This record gives sequence, C-alpha cells and structure tokens, in this order.
Amino acid sequence: MPDTAQTADKIQSAPIASSQAASNAKRKRLLTYLGIAVAVGAVAYGAYYGLVASHYVSTDNAYVGTDTAQVNALVAGPVASIAVSETQMVKAGDVLLTIDDSDAKIAVAQAQAALAQAQRHVQGYYASDEALAGQLGARQADVASADAQIAAAQANLSNAKTELTRRQNLAQSGAVSQEELTTAQNAFTQAQAALNAAQAARAQALAGVQAASGQRATNAAQFAGVDAAQNPEVLAAQAKLDAANLALERTIVRAPTDGIVSKKAVQVGQQVAVGTPLMTVVPIARAYVDANFKEGQLRKVIPGQAVELHSDLYGKGVVFHGTVRGISGGTGSAFSLIPAQNASGNWIKVVQRLPVRIDLDPKELKAHPLRVGLSMSAKIDTKN
Repeated sequence: MPDTAQTADKIQSAPIASSQAASNAKRKRLLTYLGIAVAVGAVAYGAYYGLVASHYVSTDNAYVGTDTAQVNALVAGPVASIAVSETQMVKAGDVLLTIDDSDAKIAVAQAQAALAQAQRHVQGYYASDEALAGQLGARQADVASADAQIAAAQANLSNAKTELTRRQNLAQSGAVSQEELTTAQNAFTQAQAALNAAQAARAQALAGVQAASGQRATNAAQFAGVDAAQNPEVLAAQAKLDAANLALERTIVRAPTDGIVSKKAVQVGQQVAVGTPLMTVVPIARAYVDANFKEGQLRKVIPGQAVELHSDLYGKGVVFHGTVRGISGGTGSAFSLIPAQNASGNWIKVVQRLPVRIDLDPKELKAHPLRVGLSMSAKIDTKN
C-alpha cells in the first residue's frame, strides 16, 4: 500500500513541477526581453542624444522685449489736444498731441523781425562804405589843396623876404623911408604866418585822411570776405529764426516710429515742461526675445544660430523662428539693483543665467503679433 500511495503522489506532483518550470522559463524570457528592450532604449536614447538632442539647448525662461520709444515734451506749454488713445496703433509721423503754440508763434514773429533788421543793418554797411569812400576822397582833396596853399605861401614868403632884404639895404643909404621898411617887414611877417597856417592846414587834412581811412576800414571789417547773406549778423539772426521755427514745429508731437501707444500719461489742458514723459510707443514689429539660459547651457551658443520659439499666447501650434543676435555681457544678478555679494561668508553657489538676445522673423511677427513681456520658450540649434 505505501508504494502505491507514493506512486500516486508522484503522479500528482509531476504536472505542478512541469507548470512551475514553464512559468520560470517564461519569466526568464520576459526579463530577458525587458533587459534587451531597456538596453535598446538606452542605446537609442544615447544615439538620439549624441546625434540630435545634444545639439539643442532650451529654456522657458524667455520673454518678449523691444526698444520702446519714449515720447517726451520738447517745448513747454499747455496741452491743446490729444489725437490718440491707449493701445492705438500709430505710424511714424502721425500726430500724437499738440501743445498750445501761441508763445511759439510770437517768438517766430520776433525772430523774423530781428532777421529783417539784421539784413538792413548789413546793407547799411555797404552804403556807409560808399559814403566813407567819398569822405576819404574829400580829405585827400583837402591835402592837395593844403599843398597848393603851402606852395603859394612859400612863394609869397620868398617875395616878401626879397622885398624886405632890398629895402633893408636901401634904408642904410636913406633911399627908402622908415615907413616903407616897416611895410616890407609886416608883409614878410604876414607871409611867414600864411605859410605856417597852410602847413597846419595840411597837417589837419592829413589827420582827416587818416580818420576817414580808419572809419572806412572799420566799416569794411563788418562785411569783408562774405556776401550780405553770409554776414555773421544775418547768420545769427537766421539761427534764432530757425530755433523759433523748430520750437513752433515741436508743439506738434508726432510718433517717432510705428507701434502701439502705451503708458499715456497726459491730459488736455495739462501744463507740461520740457522733458515731461507723455507716452510710450511700442514698436511691436521690431520685437525680440531675451531668453535666460543657464550658464552651463551656453558653451556652444554663438551669434547667428537658429532658434525655434513658442509663445504662451499662441501655444505650440505656432512656431516662431529666430536667430541668436548675441549674449549679454553679464548675468541678471550682476545687473540687479542690489548685486549679490559673493565674497560674503554665507555664500551659496547658485547657477546663474545669462540673457541671450534673439531676433525674430518680421513676417512671422506680422502674422502673429507679440507684446512686450509675453512668455516664450526657446530652443537653440547649436550644431551650426
């Protein structure tokens, strides 16, 4: 009987052992397949990373920016009218607002009068030159007349001297009277005085020539070397008129660039001073992206590399294409209001980020406009 029972137990346990062996074999095969799959996956990922993924760096710490145009008042005065509103799209040259131009118009009128006065003043220099030339000629004629008078006086003096000498010789013999001698003496004295007067007149005429010549030279210096239109007095008056016209023109404030009106901070009637901020024009057509990459991601990033970007505004369905313009000269913490003091004793190393400026495709910007400050994600292809 015992042999029969053992035989029966063996017969019953044989299928169980066979099932367990089959299960173990299957488990081994599955584990082998899993191991192979993991190994293949690891090799595939390694190949993908080495051939593809390692050539890209990406970040979602990126934001839209642009070089906004600050519109300031260039002249002082009350605001007369405002032609735009917040969020309005404007073109370069469009009128944004006007400042009361009453004072500017008065300044232009004054400058025009000053210019006309300067032009007439300069024309007077040319007229004075002709008058002074006539005076100089008259003084020179006075010198010639004085020379003639001197010659006549010298001749009279010579005759009077001859007559006096002859009568003095005859007086010794009593041939002439004392009265004749006295008369001759007086004639000689008068002739000498006339010569002295003629010489004095010549000296005075020469002084007149020098004075007239100096006056003419002084007057000529006011317009020498240039025509009337280029005279310094006229140019100075013209410059003041140009400045007045410029101030008048600046009472009309125009958009410096295409863009959207933002941060409008002015109202009609408000008194503004020179330099008062009025509004900002945001040129969204020239938007760019500042992507803040970790310092370890920038080993292979250089200007000119291609970039793919997505905006949270449009989602993954819209792809923007850009180009790396350059890398900032410092990290964000270095340019913060209170830079980190890395030399302090409680220093903790923190991975820094560097802004990378990315230019966007204008056509894509036109099709899908962006706004300053919007979030972006950027992926740079570093294999180029």
